[in-house]
Amino acid sequence: MPADIESRLPGTVLFACNHNRVRSPMAEALLKRLAGDRIYVDSCGLRREVSRGENAERTSDALDPFAAAVMTEVGFDLSGHRAKTFDELEDESFDLVISLTPEAQHRAVELSRGRATHIEYWPTLDPTLIEGAREARLAAYRQVRDALARRIGARFGQALRGPVDLKQQGEI
Repeated sequence: MPADIESRLPGTVLFACNHNRVRSPMAEALLKRLAGDRIYVDSCGLRREVSRGENAERTSDALDPFAAAVMTEVGFDLSGHRAKTFDELEDESFDLVISLTPEAQHRAVELSRGRATHIEYWPTLDPTLIEGAREARLAAYRQVRDALARRIGARFGQALRGPVDLKQQGEI
């Protein structure tokens, strides 16, 4: 690979969405597969998702089960993923922050103030809003997974090694 293409790769990339349970973990896993150890990749959300139980409110840091299912279909094991917020990041110094929701875009702009951070906004469907039968919901999650794979391949593929291979085994 020519040195000029390699030098244009960011050293660190952060994907951000609202809860870090669906879109950003998918994107993180896809770029990790494509980039290997050439780019440090992480993901986060704005806040933890709160679910209301019988007697209490709970926050969830587990991956959305539909997201886990559609990623497993293409060989990713995301069982080790735990949702985190911007405030829980170990390091806030990223070369590139890719926000997948308007709310995350606003937070990414705040994070980048006074830093040499490039921000990109990739509006991405929220598949959790799709109602209906299990197959209809899974189809929406697959659509998001595949759209992110195409976008990541287009953004990073030439500089790395091509499109994201959804058939290769991987985990985060």
